[in-house]
Amino acid sequence: MDDDYLADLFSGLGPISVRRMFGGKGIYHQGLIFALDMSDGRIMMKGDAVNAGNYEAAGCERWSYQRPGRNKTFMPYWTAPDDALDSPEAMMPWAQSAFAAALRADDKKRK
Repeated sequence: MDDDYLADLFSGLGPISVRRMFGGKGIYHQGLIFALDMSDGRIMMKGDAVNAGNYEAAGCERWSYQRPGRNKTFMPYWTAPDDALDSPEAMMPWAQSAFAAALRADDKKRK
């Protein structure tokens, strides 16, 4: 997605920065990654034990991948709900939740 579109979509959080990574883009707020713009066009939102149930209830899918000969690996990111991609207002609660998960992960790392 276009960086200007991402800035508008997540404008409810305030300023974001976008950095290329993994063939997609990392989306940051206050220096913490809270979302990914995947190369296939999906937006993935940071999740954890606190907000995973909300993603599941909204029908979101958890990011996973499998390497040959290994068990499936689940990443702490969930697809953004389709209706959240329609406007900054619809995205706001999801962005806030994802950023809160990023803050919790950062706090856990620091301890």
